[in-house]
Amino acid sequence: MLIKINGVELFYKKSGSGPPLLLLHGNGEDHTIFNKLGEKLGRHFTLYAIDSRGHGQSQRAEVFSYDLMAEDVYLFIQDLNLKKIHVIGFSDGAIISLLLSLKHPEVINKMALLGVNLKPADFTDKSLGYINRVYWDTRDPLFKLMLDEPNIELSLLENIAAPTYVLAGESDIIKREIFFKVAETIPNSKLKILKDHTHDSYIVNNDMLYEEFLDFFS
Repeated sequence: MLIKINGVELFYKKSGSGPPLLLLHGNGEDHTIFNKLGEKLGRHFTLYAIDSRGHGQSQRAEVFSYDLMAEDVYLFIQDLNLKKIHVIGFSDGAIISLLLSLKHPEVINKMALLGVNLKPADFTDKSLGYINRVYWDTRDPLFKLMLDEPNIELSLLENIAAPTYVLAGESDIIKREIFFKVAETIPNSKLKILKDHTHDSYIVNNDMLYEEFLDFFS
């Protein structure tokens, strides 16, 4: 389905039944990364899998910022009159989830932050070098976004009230200590580092976290 929000048309897929659960993908991806997980979670939740602006089947966009994308999601929630939603956000989707919980805490029930970072400097040196090279080779605005944003101060996370599950791969592209700092700062949170997994191997087209998410969000 398409919905006009914040000046752009966003595509989203609604499925399942039960309490509302938003699925927010990462940079350069679309809602289909959650297909395998969504098949199972849809037995218990009404899923809203959104293509971010400029991604997937959503309208092309020239302007990107995490604040703007978080506002897109907030207005989506308002337009559909959703109440106390759960959120699973991966990578860029985790940043958007985090900003949403800081700016509009009243809409979030629980959230899972997968592979989240607070600043570009949180990338490993190797990963940041790769992002920088690709940007200068392609001038892709989505890579520019990762070089410039987000800029979230760790201390702000002390204000998050929603129960939060922080997950990451053992070989993530984000420095591992960042995940520990995020989980330590959010008052009601827990952390899991997934052994033998990379930034995306445990979630993209993967349902290995189904039981854990079912337990956490229930």
